[in-house]
Amino acid sequence: MRVIILAGGLGTRLRPYTVTLPKPLVPLGDRSILDIVLLQLQRCGVKHVTMAVNHLSHLIMAYFGNGERWGINIDYSIEDKPLSTIGPLKLMKNLPENFLVMNGDVLTDLNFTELFRSHTEKKADITVATCKRDSKIDFGVIKTDENGHITGFEEKPLYHHSVSMGVYAINRGLLEMVPEGVPFGFDDLMLTCLRKKRTVLGFSHDGYWLDIGRPDDYQEANDRFDELITKLFPEGIAS
Repeated sequence: MRVIILAGGLGTRLRPYTVTLPKPLVPLGDRSILDIVLLQLQRCGVKHVTMAVNHLSHLIMAYFGNGERWGINIDYSIEDKPLSTIGPLKLMKNLPENFLVMNGDVLTDLNFTELFRSHTEKKADITVATCKRDSKIDFGVIKTDENGHITGFEEKPLYHHSVSMGVYAINRGLLEMVPEGVPFGFDDLMLTCLRKKRTVLGFSHDGYWLDIGRPDDYQEANDRFDELITKLFPEGIAS
């Protein structure tokens, strides 16, 4: 199971923490965010990780090196300009037929092995890990017709969604649809796949998931660090 970690973003939502540090190196408890992710992948049996890097890439490469400390072979794909979330994959020439792609700021107890197995067994073009989320609107929502007549009203409704967790299994064949040298995001890939009627599957996860791209979520993760580590590593973690 080859894993591509997207670690090249500017981390603008997490400023000021990311002014001098790339987001994957922002501390969480006594570790970095990506340190925790690599420990999870190592326990899943992952042997090869490629990090797509750009912003402050020299710091990421100096910290993680060749991955020997984690028992994982780590190499790097360096962007000379931002290519969004899927564009960097076009730079990688030695990808296997199927591989995992994940954002470098996702904390979850998702079973990566099961996601990958489901993807390959069902012969999907892309399998997206999804999680349930609720969105509450703090206003009365009004529906109108084309003439401005009010046709419906709902006071502070609660909507239920399945959202992308930022972890996906991808078949290499999809990269034919990715343009070279220009930004191309996960949203672009999904819309293209749907338009071309490719096999796009969801993999529902009802456990823990936190995208720490926002200061509030990052603060929550730090405040609940001990609880978080217990969730992610119930068998314990070496200091």
